[in-house]
Amino acid sequence: MKKEARVILFFSLAVFLMAFLVSGRFWFRIDMTRDRAFTISEISEKIFLEIDNLVTVTYFVSSRLARSHTIPGEIAEFLSEYSKKSNGRVRYIQRDPAQSALGRAAEELGILPWQIQLYEANEISHTTVYSGILIEYLNSEEVIPIVFSTETLEYDLGSRILSLIRNTNRELGILIGSSNLDFETDFSLLNYALLLSGYMPFLIERGSWIPSSLPAVFVLGGEEDLDIFDLLLINDYVRTGGNVFFALNGVNVDVWGNLEARSVVDSGLLAMLAGYGIAVNRNLVMDRASLTLTFQTQDLSGSRTESLRYPPWIAVQEQSLNQNHPVTRGALGPDLYWPSSLELFPPSGVRGEILFTSSEEAWLQTNNFFTNPNHISEFENERSSTGGRRILAASLEGIMPVNLFSGQYLLSDLPPSQINRVSRIIVIGDVNFAGSLMQTSRSEDRNLEFLVRSAAWLFNEEDLLPLRTRGQTGGRLDRIIDTELRNLYMSFSRILNTFIIPVFVIIFGFIVYHYRRKISGRRNVD
Repeated sequence: MKKEARVILFFSLAVFLMAFLVSGRFWFRIDMTRDRAFTISEISEKIFLEIDNLVTVTYFVSSRLARSHTIPGEIAEFLSEYSKKSNGRVRYIQRDPAQSALGRAAEELGILPWQIQLYEANEISHTTVYSGILIEYLNSEEVIPIVFSTETLEYDLGSRILSLIRNTNRELGILIGSSNLDFETDFSLLNYALLLSGYMPFLIERGSWIPSSLPAVFVLGGEEDLDIFDLLLINDYVRTGGNVFFALNGVNVDVWGNLEARSVVDSGLLAMLAGYGIAVNRNLVMDRASLTLTFQTQDLSGSRTESLRYPPWIAVQEQSLNQNHPVTRGALGPDLYWPSSLELFPPSGVRGEILFTSSEEAWLQTNNFFTNPNHISEFENERSSTGGRRILAASLEGIMPVNLFSGQYLLSDLPPSQINRVSRIIVIGDVNFAGSLMQTSRSEDRNLEFLVRSAAWLFNEEDLLPLRTRGQTGGRLDRIIDTELRNLYMSFSRILNTFIIPVFVIIFGFIVYHYRRKISGRRNVD
């Protein structure tokens, strides 16, 4: 028996040693996530098949950052697997700009430095680090300036690689239509998010020709300020197959003043959109699915800070998103600030789709607009007559009508080969959601994600959009809008965790105790 035991031990050790020696060559891991978030997707595998020449992916990461955080290691592991799955079409390289004296060169390539606080050897220090990716194909290159997450990394890689191998234009025009809005001040977050997603946003001056070669344009505001010349330029761009995202107001609110609200005086932009098949109404949508507003009030005892649910700031629920549209499928609902409702009536040959709506607990203000939180008692004046779900964002796809300006106002007589092309349009009745106001409610992730996804759809990159939601977790914590129902669930949860579960644990303990005691008694008898 001892000899057999020694033989078994010997062979067991030999198997263990052989497994250890070959573990570097043969390895696998099991992805147990719901949508296989840590596995290279079939979408990427299709992209690999389009690569005719070698793509080089260089990860510039500071060693000090890699020693202090786990994220760079996760990024490096993902890039290594990405390269292996490409079957030699993608080569992966990792470099430390500091050790190879590439700091300035990396910045010239577009890799952005950033400052972090490190705790090393019982000392706190601030240092400049890098974590960005350079993608090279033939004589062209694309850059991911900063990467510190693997959530959208597969999308960021895939979209840039496709742009390189297909030699597509990634420019995105931004037309600021309202004179009181500034691109650098009000839309800096949007600009930065588009840059990080691989687009090249640039400002289009009013009155400038919009070339048909430009893949997409964002029109932000302009209901009262864009003149007929500006509208003709936009219309001609749409006629030639241009894709446009419109963020417009039906009601203007004095955001940085006393929150006074008034209906916009349309200079023709809203009428043009109505001709395409989407109307932006001159109303304000209120919703019980709303954000919290913190504000100051004055009384005889001085000023005090109050917080309350503010119905004009709508928290779009995930269940209100159109799960059949690429822009909103699997996404998180954005947050809106004083939105107006839309009406959708696409003409023949144009496909119209609702992107998202309010909740069923919404209503309108159509006559007297009350937006100051001190007048919250007046907010529901029209609720009984206007209650119900309302359209907040919609899309159009098709050949848009060409006779919006009765022919005589057409800016140019375009040849037939350049007109009557399929266009894509997205309209949302709120310009504020795309601006700096999103920082007030910490809505950057939600709103910027919707804007980036909209850009991808306008660029005809919807096949890549599922990559942006892989591994995405967490929705809103307040999905139950009804206050009574929410309080009921909260009370049940407290009772369940405070009383029911502990009682069951105690009962189970007594059962186990008595069972063991009974077994022990039988053994003593035997």
